[in-house]
Amino acid sequence: MSENLDKSNINDAEKSKSGDSEQGLEDAVEGSDEALQKKIKSGSPSTQRLQRPHSSPPRFVTVEELLETARGVTNMVLAHEIVVNGDFRIKPVELPEDSLEKKVKEIVHKAFWDSLSVQLSDDPPSYDHAIKLVGEIKETLLSFLLPGHTRLRNQITEVLDLDLIKQQAENGALDISKLAEFIIGMMGTLCAPARDEEVQKLKDIKEIVPLFRAIFSVLDLMKVDMANFAVSSIRPHLMQQSVDYERKKFQELLEKQPNSLDFVTQWLEEAADDLMNQKYKNALPAGGGAPGSDDRPVPNPVAVQNYAYLKLLKWDHLQRPFPETVLMDQSRFQELQLQLEQLTILGTILLVTFSMAASGISSQANFAEKLKMIVKILLTDMHLPSFHLKDALTTIGEKVCLEVSSCFSQCGFTPFTTDKETVLKGQIQAVASPDDPIRRIMDSRILTFLETYLASGHQKPLPTVPGGLGPVQTELEEVAVKFMRLVNYNKMVFSPYYDAILSKILVRS
Repeated sequence: MSENLDKSNINDAEKSKSGDSEQGLEDAVEGSDEALQKKIKSGSPSTQRLQRPHSSPPRFVTVEELLETARGVTNMVLAHEIVVNGDFRIKPVELPEDSLEKKVKEIVHKAFWDSLSVQLSDDPPSYDHAIKLVGEIKETLLSFLLPGHTRLRNQITEVLDLDLIKQQAENGALDISKLAEFIIGMMGTLCAPARDEEVQKLKDIKEIVPLFRAIFSVLDLMKVDMANFAVSSIRPHLMQQSVDYERKKFQELLEKQPNSLDFVTQWLEEAADDLMNQKYKNALPAGGGAPGSDDRPVPNPVAVQNYAYLKLLKWDHLQRPFPETVLMDQSRFQELQLQLEQLTILGTILLVTFSMAASGISSQANFAEKLKMIVKILLTDMHLPSFHLKDALTTIGEKVCLEVSSCFSQCGFTPFTTDKETVLKGQIQAVASPDDPIRRIMDSRILTFLETYLASGHQKPLPTVPGGLGPVQTELEEVAVKFMRLVNYNKMVFSPYYDAILSKILVRS
């Protein structure tokens, strides 16, 4: 296939909607550039990876354009994470130990608090800095309130009246301890239950400077809690806004970097070629025309897209660049790929075990579940660098044979012979090879199930699980649901681009 692909025409792609809701989303994601960069696990392509197909001549850009593009990508990633990742949480910033930034921060903070301590120790005390801190605390407490918290708002405004506090300080009548007591009480009212202990500890601090320092520390945690509460509250309402926002940001990126769809074009073209040529039929489920035909029917664009998504579950992340439109979900597709690989090995081991054992042993629900849990535990660390599959399969073979022999004895079956044990251990050991026939069958059936699920359009109930996958049905369906969610959301955002690219590819074919 030619690497020099034509640039797809995306001018007919849907225009993004604009409005107050979208502006609110954009405002919400501004200023979080650094935190989300770690969210994308890009593969580290080797020097031998496929080269980027050039469809447009190189274009010089300014540093400002690069920075603006980077900010747009980062904000798009953040919006995507909020919607797609149900476990998304904002976390307090923790600077690395011994880092220059942390040392500078500690020095500056120490100087500030030492200065405050000196002012309060003067005779008479100077409350200028302290009053400014009270003002910051007041604004923070007010920011935690909802529109209906009228009584609390009035209390905070009345007690933390800065003009009144300044007058009290000038007349020597200011009681800082009393203000701190009110602030701590209000923090206890507004904080999440998880912060009750931290707020309670504030009451044990008697010195003013350490108390103010601790108050600000707890307030910072409360800000994070409030941000996470806001994220969880608006997530159900963000789906369509996020789709429009991501498409808008990607379009802006595409206008600045016209080659930002090159890998997507290559990915879709390969999927279309595979379907029409019926390549990899035993590895990936096909949905296209008949093989060996000179006038092969052009595959349906939806079938090509579904097939392309399945190819992501067999992606070589070290040797091949990931398509641009799914790059934000690369780590999730990698995780699904690893889960499916583990599931394939687990299902294969159970299949060969139940085939070798007596016909009634697989019907023993407790034994089947126990055996599955044992094998899953032994495969838990399968994708760690220190994990050796062959060694693990040797251990699994020994353990499986012991469990089968024990079950035979309890059920009154004919004892499991030494010859059968040897054969079973050998079949389990053979699973280490990706070319093992039984493992390839299980792999093909799993992908067939996922392809059928995609084609069903997320209709319930789930498609029937192919033969041999019954023992891992629950785990397979969980993976299928995650996969479907990723695919559906990606289609919602980028389908106009896919349609434009495929219209050219399929016509050319």
